[in-house]
Amino acid sequence: MKNFVQITLCVLILTAGISLARDEPLANADKDGLYARSIEQVLRLPADQLDIGIAALIISEQWSDMVPGRRYQQRLDDIALEIRSRLKDRNLTADYRAIAVINEYIFDELGFASVENADNPHDLFLHTVLDKKRGYCLSLSILYLAVAERLGLPLYGVVVPGHFFVRYDDGHVRFNIETTGKGRTADDKHYIEKFKVPETADNIYMTNLSKIQTLGCFFNNLGNSYTDVGDTEQALLALERAVEINPSLAESLANLGNVYLEAGRLDDAIYKYQAAMEINPIDAKTHNNLANAYCAKGWFTAAIEEYDRCLNLQPTFIDAYENLAAAYCRRQMFGNAAATLKNALAIQPQNTSCYVQLGNVYIQMDDYKQAQSHFQKALSISPDSAEGYFGMGLCWGKFNAPKQEIAAYKKALALDPQMVGALTNLANAYFNDGDHDAAFELYGKAVTVQPDNACVHYNLAAAYANTDRYELAVAEYKKAVEFDPQMGDAHNGLAFALYKLKQYKLAWQHAEIADKLGAPVTAALSTAIANRLR
Repeated sequence: MKNFVQITLCVLILTAGISLARDEPLANADKDGLYARSIEQVLRLPADQLDIGIAALIISEQWSDMVPGRRYQQRLDDIALEIRSRLKDRNLTADYRAIAVINEYIFDELGFASVENADNPHDLFLHTVLDKKRGYCLSLSILYLAVAERLGLPLYGVVVPGHFFVRYDDGHVRFNIETTGKGRTADDKHYIEKFKVPETADNIYMTNLSKIQTLGCFFNNLGNSYTDVGDTEQALLALERAVEINPSLAESLANLGNVYLEAGRLDDAIYKYQAAMEINPIDAKTHNNLANAYCAKGWFTAAIEEYDRCLNLQPTFIDAYENLAAAYCRRQMFGNAAATLKNALAIQPQNTSCYVQLGNVYIQMDDYKQAQSHFQKALSISPDSAEGYFGMGLCWGKFNAPKQEIAAYKKALALDPQMVGALTNLANAYFNDGDHDAAFELYGKAVTVQPDNACVHYNLAAAYANTDRYELAVAEYKKAVEFDPQMGDAHNGLAFALYKLKQYKLAWQHAEIADKLGAPVTAALSTAIANRLR
């Protein structure tokens, strides 16, 4: 009986000891950041009052109304409390020796690990990491930093181009911690060489980031996540915050440039890309995107120079070869375009897109036999290539083979029912073959898919004019010139249709416009209109 009492007392004392240990406040207990309710409040906090875990959970709540952030806060606290308890059991203080305990618990026991591919925007968020026990470099590092902050450990986020990790640095002991490698260490040289850290003076790479700078890196990835789900407004807000916080982080500048480019803010995009390249001049993707912006501005010579710089930095960048070929075509340099695509195919011989694009280059060179050969090659690699069948349709049309042409366009539309070019060209083929009802049905579908496509309206107008329905033709020609005022052929067609409707003054006006745009009406029509105006 006495032994039983003594054992019971020991158990009670031990249990009480654990309870007292867990009741002690964590190292972050007095931070104002624990009580923030919005990211705006977080950003107004003094640096030493920001709690990185709470900030990340507030962003999770903004991402999804279904996320109860405070519940996840308790899970962070529980992880930290368990680690602190283990440290006490081993008579260890919160110093560099705690890292082994953290790694053992988080990675080995709880099973947190890196995702194979960082292509799911949801994997950025702390609540997702806690739920799935999976994350990529930044999201796992946020978890690690949040736990370390609760233990009072001197850990910092560190960013390099395309990667993020954490670093222990108490002023005496300093080492890096790779959260995607279960907490393994790697020296600075490893990161500098693997991630090609630029040597420019004005950047934050490889430095110990403050919590607000770490949050700035998070905003950069948050902007990409919003871009992935199509929320341009939130992407813009996140990336502008990222640049404001970390103006010397090239990725944030480049990603903001991408959003500006997508929104048509070309000058803003170019400025951001150029600023990014001042920090990291060896980033091939930014050179490619700057060249894309130059193309959108119509600056094809400058674009070609940037694509060349991109390919000198990354000779296997297939998208850049395709973009360069397109820029050459805009300059009517078709031989250069063909050579560029052949260089790409030497790197990726099974690239369907390159074969299709090369076929289109040969079409622009009026070499339809070569074009057909490359479309056939594309289809031999990818029989489900709608673009390949569309190209074949173009070639059969030039070879005056209407049955094959129609069959090719039908195959393209079976794979991509919204392909406007195939809808319009198939309609043209039916019209020329005498099946006007089928043609007008397809024209109608094309207009429904792209109501602002000038070429679609032009083709429909021409079909109306060829069936003597001039009022309908005029309406469609007017839509064509509304969407593309520089379409000389549409002004030409409009002049003819207006003449047929005896609207001679308007017909003359559009005949003059067509002439100025390089699509003059026939001499007979000009004479007929002029005679009517006398």
